[in-house]
Amino acid sequence: MKKISLILLVLFSIVTFGQGMKFEENKSFKDLLAIAKKENKLLFVDAFTTWCGPCKLMAKNVFPQPAVGDFYNANFINSKIDMEKGEGIDLAKKYNVRAYPTYLFINGDGELIHRVTSYYDAPEFITVGKDAVDPAKQMGALKKKFDEGNKDPEFLKRFINIFTFADADLATKAATTYFAGKKGEPFTQEDFSILFSLTKDSNSPLYPEFITRKAELLKVMPEKNYNKVLNNFKLNALFNNAYDKTTKTFDEKKYVAEARKTMSEEEVKPLLLKSKMKVASAAKDRNSYEKLAMEYYQDGSSKLFTSEELNSISWNFFENSTDKAALEKAIIWAKQSVKLNEGYANSDTLANLYFKLGDKANTKIWAEKAIELAKKEGEEYQDTQALLDKVK
Repeated sequence: MKKISLILLVLFSIVTFGQGMKFEENKSFKDLLAIAKKENKLLFVDAFTTWCGPCKLMAKNVFPQPAVGDFYNANFINSKIDMEKGEGIDLAKKYNVRAYPTYLFINGDGELIHRVTSYYDAPEFITVGKDAVDPAKQMGALKKKFDEGNKDPEFLKRFINIFTFADADLATKAATTYFAGKKGEPFTQEDFSILFSLTKDSNSPLYPEFITRKAELLKVMPEKNYNKVLNNFKLNALFNNAYDKTTKTFDEKKYVAEARKTMSEEEVKPLLLKSKMKVASAAKDRNSYEKLAMEYYQDGSSKLFTSEELNSISWNFFENSTDKAALEKAIIWAKQSVKLNEGYANSDTLANLYFKLGDKANTKIWAEKAIELAKKEGEEYQDTQALLDKVK
């Protein structure tokens, strides 16, 4: 009897302490903060989206690991919040969540204490948690050290990684200091990642690094791509100089006048359309956005459009449009995307568009095609299978 009891105790211990992270479910953000405050713990938020691949991998490979669960369950109130649904939409704005997966560590008063953005393996993820509960490594302490003039390269890299999405301007300032200390030294892959993630346009203080480091950049990318990157930075500057982020107004005359200095009228027109699409999207003016997009993309046959871009705008219309003509236009773009580079993603887009228009026959054809491609590409296809099941 004692032997049986001992076995049960061992089994109970395994079940209790080896389950990975425990997440609070069906609770409002306000309630989560209250629990964190009552238990004197930080609230850990897995800020995710349903389409984020690394988010799914973290949920599958890292969160369930016993060592991760032991640490996070003991030190945090754990929660998962979809940043594109319900409260998540406002929380994404409040905490400036713009990349996924993002992990937020928040105190009971709603103050952001620490944050990181990336996929981590289990040991690294535990280290992230340890940093979050260490006052010397939290965001406030790091900012104080930076303000005091800490120029240690390893400190600056950690600082940049944490502040890139929390405060891009501050991260850019740190990156400028970091790169200033690397004169004459070759860039690492991590250095290039920092450079690309923080340089927004040709007005950026980091932009000169793209010019002085041209020889190094050409070792990791074709010159055609390098020139395209520089051109995109100049176009971004053109837009940013004409767009007021505070008032969210776009000075079309200023944009056109500046563009005409270096471009022909034929080049200016599509760029103006795309800029106006960007403004309409920021203003959440769906009607204007759709009209501008249909004018800009037309039949999708322009050599300017890549398969990925056409698939992206097609999926955008699938998710947001209810207008039949707009959805039919999206099918044209999705077909062109497939023509340029057939894959699981654009085949799945076509299947979903046909389903939304009530065309079950084509939904079945493209869903089956998408699943076939997903198996070859090693992609997850549960949502596509669910769609196929609806029309069988």
